[in-house]
Amino acid sequence: MAGFCSGCGTSMAEGVKFCPSCGKTSGAVASTAAGSSAPVFTAPGPAPASNSAMKIIFILLGIVALIGVLMIGSCFYIGYRVKKAASDFASNSKPYTGKKEPCSFVSVSEAADALGVPVQDAVPRGTMGCDYTLGTEGNHMLVQFMWKGGTGIMKLTHTAIQFGGKQTFTEVPGLGDEAFIVPGDSQIMMRKGDVLVTINLQTAGVTAEGGKKVAALIAERL
Repeated sequence: MAGFCSGCGTSMAEGVKFCPSCGKTSGAVASTAAGSSAPVFTAPGPAPASNSAMKIIFILLGIVALIGVLMIGSCFYIGYRVKKAASDFASNSKPYTGKKEPCSFVSVSEAADALGVPVQDAVPRGTMGCDYTLGTEGNHMLVQFMWKGGTGIMKLTHTAIQFGGKQTFTEVPGLGDEAFIVPGDSQIMMRKGDVLVTINLQTAGVTAEGGKKVAALIAERL
């Protein structure tokens, strides 16, 4: 479409950018130049913060929680097995109905012969124990009796050996119904029926062989 120069009014053909008369830029071009604007480029914003660290934390917390659940479950299972086994053994044990006089099972002279050392006296500790005074230095050998529940305690000992992964107690065959020497020869545990007898050797200063002889005398009379 033809137009006129805005400066001198000379007629201008369509598409002419400059006035042929005065050389002024045509209005269309000027308008276009005035109205146009340089393209605006928006700088990219910062990348969103990564949540990888949070994911790692949640994964670690989940692993810790799972380990905790497994450990608790294992403890409950082991406790259940031990309790059930002890209950089964206890239910098959014959209750003890004999006398409950701890010092009456082994006399002073019998203890001296079995241990190979002089025995001064034997003092009862209620109905649960007898305290033998040995030698001239006054060492003591305490013999304790559990009149009920001995089978369950021995079963717990078996379970402890099993879960310990190695033989930590030395079995003594032929002594009572079952017997063990505690590590370090510190004690002898002997069961006869549902009665458990524990002989403390550590403070007595005597050998395990002597303790076994005392336990054998008690086993014969239970």
